[in-house]
Amino acid sequence: MTFKRKLRRWTIYLGVNLFIATAIVFFLTPRLFFSIEGWRDLVDDILYSFTLCLVLGGGNDFLNAWIGRRVSWIHHPTKRFILNTIALLTYSFLASLLIAFIFIQLFFANNPSEVPWHVYVETAYLPLGIAVVLTFFITSRGFLLSWRQAAIEAEKLKTERVSSQYESLKNQVNPHFLFNSLNALTSLVYEDQDQAAKFIKKLADVYRYVLDNQQKEVVPLSEEIRFVEAYVFLQKIRFEDNLQVSIQIPADTPAMVLPLSLQMLVENAIKHNIISDDEPLHIQLYLEEDEFLVVKNNLQPKTSHEYSSGLGLKNIRSRYEYLSKKEISVLNSENEFIVKLPLLNLQPA
Repeated sequence: MTFKRKLRRWTIYLGVNLFIATAIVFFLTPRLFFSIEGWRDLVDDILYSFTLCLVLGGGNDFLNAWIGRRVSWIHHPTKRFILNTIALLTYSFLASLLIAFIFIQLFFANNPSEVPWHVYVETAYLPLGIAVVLTFFITSRGFLLSWRQAAIEAEKLKTERVSSQYESLKNQVNPHFLFNSLNALTSLVYEDQDQAAKFIKKLADVYRYVLDNQQKEVVPLSEEIRFVEAYVFLQKIRFEDNLQVSIQIPADTPAMVLPLSLQMLVENAIKHNIISDDEPLHIQLYLEEDEFLVVKNNLQPKTSHEYSSGLGLKNIRSRYEYLSKKEISVLNSENEFIVKLPLLNLQPA
């Protein structure tokens, strides 16, 4: 924001508060505006009201924003309402009391030392009443804005899920994957019938998982790992020892992930990198600090790339941000490609 815009914003803010302060004084003591004797008191009263407007309005806005960064209206509405109400009213009362004390001492009292404490408290009653209205307005406004934003994000997620489901549907009938799988199966049938039977079962497991879970928002990590293991089994029949996948994730890890997210990352690594006797591809899946699920592979890009829409990783990023307010991390160095997915503590839909 440029200096001119900041100056203009502050000018408007101060002007609005001055107008509100003047309106309050006019409403409470209109006689001061129509007598010469009242002009001195009028200036003091407007200055008092203006100070209250600035301190109460600005302070309450700051507190509301500070609480908002820690407690969400959407996820914890009751807790947010209680915290907002207590914090804003407590601040308003203490601020009103302090301002009343300062102005009585400096402007309103002839003998400040003789003013009893109940006068300060009574003087703070009116600002506190205004603060109650202000608190109600800020709280209601915050809730409505959060609800509106949540509705927008939900609609956005719905659109992205449709896009994701379309991508998943295309991947289900991906002619390359299906052709390669059937081609490998053809060889296995003659070479190793037991392995061929296992291959058919794993292929069925892969497609069953996709069909069963593509509509869900999250799935248990253990189920996604089993799905990836089945997918990797099929790929290793094709690439043999040239594809090395290490999954170092405890089976009982109590966490959730987006369905097909790990498989997509493994598939991307296979799709975009050279896999050969001279340049085997190493893919690692492991946990980092019990907060992130890491998928890492050595980088050896193909000279000619298969077509990729690029929507997969972008879609995963958007869905993670919506579900958990956490961002995935993508690190692309000269030798490695790393994606870190935050672990989720949500219930499957």
